[in-house]
Parts: sequence; C-alpha cells; structure tokens
Amino acid sequence: MLLVLCILMPSAPAGAEVIQVAITSREPFADDVPDKVGRYERIRGRVVYALDPEHEANRAVVDLSLAAQNGEGRVEFYGDFEIIAPLDRSLAQPTVLYDVNNRGRKLWGTQPFFLRHGYVSVWSGWIAQVRPDASLLRLEAPAALDEDYLPVTGTVRAEMISDVATDRLAVSDRRQLAFEPIVASLPRASLTRRLRERDAPEPIPRDQWEFILTRAARDEGSGLIEADIRLAEGFEPGVIYELTYEAFGSVVQGAGFAAIRDFVSFLRHDDSSMNPLRDARGRPLAQRVIGEGRSQSGRALRMFLHEGFNADEQGRIVFDGVMPVIAGGGQGFFNHRFASPTRTATEHSGHLYPVDVFPFTYGDETDPFTGRTDSLLRRARASGTAPKVMHLDTSSEYWHRSASLVVTDPTGRRDSEIPDDVRVYVFGGSQHSPARGPSDRGQLPPNPNVYQPFLETLFLAMDRWVTDGAPPPPSMHPRIGDGTLVGWQEKEAGWTPLPGVRYPTAIQQPDHLDYGEEFAAKRRIDNHPPVRSGRRYGVRVPAFDEDDNEIGVLRMPAVVAPVATYTGWNLRNPAIGAPDAPLGLAGGYIAFPRTKADREASGDPRPSVGERYGSFEEYRAQIMRAAEALVAEGYLLDEHLADVEGRAEANRWLFDK
Repeated sequence: MLLVLCILMPSAPAGAEVIQVAITSREPFADDVPDKVGRYERIRGRVVYALDPEHEANRAVVDLSLAAQNGEGRVEFYGDFEIIAPLDRSLAQPTVLYDVNNRGRKLWGTQPFFLRHGYVSVWSGWIAQVRPDASLLRLEAPAALDEDYLPVTGTVRAEMISDVATDRLAVSDRRQLAFEPIVASLPRASLTRRLRERDAPEPIPRDQWEFILTRAARDEGSGLIEADIRLAEGFEPGVIYELTYEAFGSVVQGAGFAAIRDFVSFLRHDDSSMNPLRDARGRPLAQRVIGEGRSQSGRALRMFLHEGFNADEQGRIVFDGVMPVIAGGGQGFFNHRFASPTRTATEHSGHLYPVDVFPFTYGDETDPFTGRTDSLLRRARASGTAPKVMHLDTSSEYWHRSASLVVTDPTGRRDSEIPDDVRVYVFGGSQHSPARGPSDRGQLPPNPNVYQPFLETLFLAMDRWVTDGAPPPPSMHPRIGDGTLVGWQEKEAGWTPLPGVRYPTAIQQPDHLDYGEEFAAKRRIDNHPPVRSGRRYGVRVPAFDEDDNEIGVLRMPAVVAPVATYTGWNLRNPAIGAPDAPLGLAGGYIAFPRTKADREASGDPRPSVGERYGSFEEYRAQIMRAAEALVAEGYLLDEHLADVEGRAEANRWLFDK
C-alpha cells in the first residue's frame, strides 16, 4: 500500500465550509474485478469543516451555537472520507454516487456493477457514535457546552435486548459509543424490564446491577465511551431492558448533516488542488451527485431533506437525486441533544425513540394530532433545491418500519398524492436485507429473495433522470384505491392460513408521543420515557394473493413464478425469547409442497411445485418470461438475465423424481 499524508490547504476564502483535506492513503482498488472501465484507486483521508452558527443554512443544526468557536466565530470539526474512482478520470461518469455510510460501514458503491459502469463512489463520516476503528468512517463532532464552557448534562435513555441469556449487555446499540454518566448520579439511575413493548416496566432494584465504563474510546478523543450493564440475576432473552441515567458530553450530532452537505458541495464546486475529484483540465469531475442510503442511512437522507440541508451555504443544490433505500416511513435520532443515530424503531425494540415522526410523505400532508402541515421536501421546494427522489422499500419495511405512511395520509385512510419528481418502488416478497444463509432466530426460515438487480437498474434510471430528464419507470407500490394496500390483520390482508405457520399479532405502528416542552423547538427530550398520547398513526400492508405472496408491488421473477411464499415478516424463535413479537426487519420463506402427495399429506392449501409447473423446463420458461417483461418495462437490465436464469437453475432439484 502506498501511504501518503498530503495536507492540502484551501484556496477558497476564509470561512469556507471545507477548510482542509488530508489525504492519508492512495492505493489500487479491485484489481481482481474484471470488466472495469479501467484501473480504480481508493483515496482515504480526513476533512476539516468550519461552520458559522449565525449562517441561515446552519440554523437547523441543534446546539451548534453551544460549541466552541475559533477566532473567526466558526465551529471546527473533522471527519473521515473515502473515494473510489477510475485512475484515469476521463473514464469516470460525470454523475457521482455519494453513499451515506451505515454506522460507519460502506454498503454500496464498491460492487462490480458500479466499476463496470465507471461510477465514482464517495463516503464520508457523519456519525459521532461510531467506535474508533480504521475500517469505519467517523465524525469527530464538536461538543455542546453550557454557559461555564463545560459539557452539557441531561438525562438519557437506552434500550437493551439480547437473544441469549447473559449477565452483561452493552449500553449502546450495536456496540457503538454511549454517553458518559455523571458518576455522582449513578445511584439514582434506573433499570427496568418488560416482555412486550407496551407492557408496564418493572423496576429492577439498584443493588442488583452495575454500570461498567470502558475508558478506551474516550481516550481516543471521541468524547464518548463504551459501557456495559451487568445484572446479577442475568438478562433474559427477548426481554426489553431500559436504562435511564444522567450523562454529560452531548455532541453536536447535527453537524453530520452539514458535513455531508459541505463535502458534497466542495467536490462539486472546488476547482483547486484541494479537490481530489478533478478532471484533466482541473475542473470538478462531479457534474451531478446522487445521494443513496440504505436503512439507517436512507432515514438520514429523508431527514437531511426535511431539515433543509440540500441547499449549501451559497444556496446551491447538493444532491440532484436522492435514493432512500429500505428506509421505511421514518427519519431518525440524528439532530437532537444527546442524539443516538444508531437507534431505530421497530415494534418490539426502540419503539419510543424519535424515529417514526411526522412528516412521512414527500408531498404535503397534515398531522391529525397537531394540525401541522408539512412534507419532507417542503424546505427544499422553498429554496429551489428539491432533488429527484426514488424511495425504495421492501415489503419488510411495511411490517417493521411503517413504510405505508410514505404513500398514505398519516391516518392510513387514503392514498397520498405523490409529486411528479418522486417515484416510490416496493419490492414485494422481500425482507430488509436478503438472507445469505440459514438462521434459527425466526420461526420461519429467512427470506432469501434478492432485489439488488432492481436497485442497479433504478440507479441507472435515476442517472438518466437527473442528466437528461428522461422519466424513470412508473412508481410501483400498493394503493388503498385499488385494494392492494390493506389492513394488516389476517383477514383484512387476505392471508390464507398455512399449516404450522403463525401469523403476526403485532406490527410497527408509530405512537404520537410527548417528548417534553423543549422537544419541538430545541430537540431536547425531557420525558424519559416519552408519554404516549393514546393515539397512533395508521399503517397498512400489501394484500396477499392466493399463494400468500404480495400484490401491488414490484416482484422479482422468483416471486412472479414462485416455489414458495415470501413474507416480509417473521416471528421470533422461542429460543431467543418473546415468541409473539416480530423478528426485527426479518421476512420468512415458506416452501410450497413439492408434489401433490406432499400437499395432501400436509394439508397445505397451496398447489405443489409439480402441480404448478409440470416440469423444470416450464418453470424456467415462466421465470425467464417474467424477467424479460421486467426488462421491457425498465425495471431490470439485460445483464441481469443470466443471474435470473442461474437462480432458477438452482431450483432444478425440486423437480427430481
């Protein structure tokens, strides 16, 4: 590896949003990948940012005015970045992919698909709670200080769940960092337990548990710590444990949105040697930028738009196109005092975090509980910086992430009007992330349906949309008006009972919550836990066909010509506790009987594989006809056909005598 430390000083005026770039390494990338447009390189480094708290574009950053300022009245902080680009920049596409990393991890942009098509991919750190790790992208966010220039203090709440019996659990989510407790107040900290999300919490005596701090993370300079809770009697699988304690060291996490905005704007407009993405003439390579994010990162993009960050400090557009993927109807705990970006909300865990909050839609709707009218794009439209939007979900997000609220009014009683510059696509018969192997965490085998070809095809369609104005394929999502978006209970949804299969009795349905008087204006949570109003937003799910597969959705060929029922939901295996609760973000796979005799013996109402197709050749023919139809409609590419056929071939054994 070629290691360099190249600190590039800006030629931009004093006070520019990006004031320094330090390239720490350049190395070849993906030399073993065939069919690239040319040799690729990976560039890694750090960016130093400076924000003026008085600038209108930065007013949305919570607690920015409380951070220490330099001699020019600006708040400095820094973050990691990584770029993958053709070594010969003339081979690169002028549309750049900015992939919002997920908890510091890169999820898209490194695949052979992007290398074959010549795309540049960019990532940068935006989360302060990412643990120090050379493989992860971090943000060193500024600290929020009180009037005595000491770290602000406040109450924080952390939910913890384990799939196994243990006596020790991490305070933070997914082993990220947590806020440090005020030691003197630890005797007053509380820990409760409840089996179901809506059960009354049971206090655990204070002398039965202890808070264990790990100083290593703070010693790295992050301002956050790693911490565990040890419980004498042990934590039970599936039970929700809730810790509440006094902490200090809240960081200005909303600076992460400004960092995304300013780094992308810098790459688009800076023509100095400071910019690592310039063409042979020294001009910025990035003529257009598409922002994409999956799951947590997709929710971040939705909130990024809602908070007005798609306009930079000069009022220029940041992302020409935005693709929130498997984000569901939520935003996130991203721009708050004591923000915890790694947290999400599902029916069984994290339900009370400020994640699934109004507005949910890209067009205007009115919150029935507050009377406020808003949309995710309202600020961007007012500033003339609204991007093209493709919102892409699986059916799993309808069960676990309130995704129906993207396409209905907040009560779930009618379809919402989707703006002309927005497309919504729902991949039916899919789970949040396709299963890569067997798992015993659910009552059903995990859902293996692969939807990556849809993402690749629609990314190219987005590029054409922002480049030439060529409209992408029509939205494909279930609708109330045509009967494909229905109530989630078994009879309303049209589910046919199957032998040995339990249907869900719960779904993620957001509550209208009271976080305290300071929440709306200052994003400060004073009610721990928040107070339920007794009112809930309305959610729905795609309707089922006679095979219990979903309709009104975009279906991969494997679901058009199925050998199984592919669900967007699954239930927790009794072995990991709470067996009545949905298994977070998971779907299921319920194989069809192979033969008529198998069907009759099991009492399965679904026709067997043999009765449906007769032969493998007929099955493969139906799969390929479905794939070719999707190509003709613009949802798949010719290059995907070989993979579709290969996956069909893997099912040949089902037809063996």
